[in-house]
Amino acid sequence: MKNVFLFVPLLMALAPAYATDYTQIQANKSSIAFSYKQMGVGMTGKFKKFSGQLSFNPEQAAKAKTSFDVDLGSIDTGSPEANDEVGGKAWFSTKLFPVAHFASDSVKAVGGNRYEVAGKLTIKGKTQEVIVPATFSSQGKEGVFDGSFTIRRGDFSIGEGEWAKFDIVANDINVKFRFTATSGK
Repeated sequence: MKNVFLFVPLLMALAPAYATDYTQIQANKSSIAFSYKQMGVGMTGKFKKFSGQLSFNPEQAAKAKTSFDVDLGSIDTGSPEANDEVGGKAWFSTKLFPVAHFASDSVKAVGGNRYEVAGKLTIKGKTQEVIVPATFSSQGKEGVFDGSFTIRRGDFSIGEGEWAKFDIVANDINVKFRFTATSGK
């Protein structure tokens, strides 16, 4: 019995070395959506194409890294006319800036299964520091990351000219994501 009590702490000390490293984003099980207000009415949309790189071990969160590229031309606002409009120069200007990019600088565990991912978000050639709160849950061989954060479209010149004011389309845009990843092993 005494040997069992010695063996358990040894296993616990070694467990982090065997924790899963999540490295492969499963795009077909992942999503990036957004919401905002237009004339006081809640609106939603999503991006259909994005790719990412990830290195995350829940036992070593401080070593985690991630980067994502979002194809801005893959926007789905629910209306083909609106999709064309937001791809234009006044909004995303997708011919000049086809991709939004996020790269993490640090990941901090904040308790339970919650994390804060600090990094740089670039849209339309403008870069802003953001902190993205996220949760992580292990679901069998997959890891699921859920989170949301708010950007201010004015910080990225999303909506220029007559759309630069926030009286019709609000400045705050909430981005919500779910990324499913596997270990790639």
